[in-house]
Amino acid sequence: MKRLGIIGYGSIAQSLIDILRDNISQEYVRVCLLVRKESVEEVYQQLKASKKGLAQTVLVHSDLGAFIADAPELVVECASHSAVQSYVPALLEADIDVIIASIGALADEALYEAVTNAAKIGSAQITLPAGAIGGVDVMAAAKLSDIQEVVYTGRKPPKAWKGTPAEDVADLDTLTEETVFFEGTAREAAKAYPKNANVAATLALAGVGFEKTRVKLVADPSSDKNTHSYSVVSDVVSYSVELMSVASPTNPKTSMTTVYSLAREVLNKVSNVAI
Repeated sequence: MKRLGIIGYGSIAQSLIDILRDNISQEYVRVCLLVRKESVEEVYQQLKASKKGLAQTVLVHSDLGAFIADAPELVVECASHSAVQSYVPALLEADIDVIIASIGALADEALYEAVTNAAKIGSAQITLPAGAIGGVDVMAAAKLSDIQEVVYTGRKPPKAWKGTPAEDVADLDTLTEETVFFEGTAREAAKAYPKNANVAATLALAGVGFEKTRVKLVADPSSDKNTHSYSVVSDVVSYSVELMSVASPTNPKTSMTTVYSLAREVLNKVSNVAI
């Protein structure tokens, strides 16, 4: 694979590029970025200031048609739920494989159907990375038998919940003890907290679905990490997983394990052995 596409150039995309620079053995011939029109010049300036290059040529687009015309063999979406809706179906129909970071977007049933149908039309592959959580392979295997229960808890510092509906439930600036501000289904969580609850959507898709996956979201002033934990009860295996991830230095909503998970998926595409 010589041509890589990336949607977005926020904290996830920038960290992803840094990781790939340090871990890929050969430069890409071309990397193309798809960003908002008003961001194109700023992104070019940021790239110019970078000391190390990921590719011989880097092109920045705001137009989806031009982005597709550059013929990336693989695209990594790391922008937003709206980016999945606006760009991913067309990319898949153009026979371009896509790795989706904003998995919570697929809680929208119409969008999920549009994305999966587009992949069939274009004979392209959708990859849903594990992101900030682990053990998803075990759950997906258990799903072939029968899963009775999946319960997920997302615990982050109060600042990570700024700008979300959590502010309507708790005063995030004055919390002195952990506060549960949301309990509901994975579908409800993914729609209400699009930048915080992608893990809930990942677990739902791997396991018993959006309605049956139970979610609890917590603001914890005693923690400086993003903690993701869940438990599974099934016919073949019952287990619990907890991961404490360092948050992105530029976006506390994002766990750095998410970025490394995306990098792993990209590197697997260029490797003869995928792990």
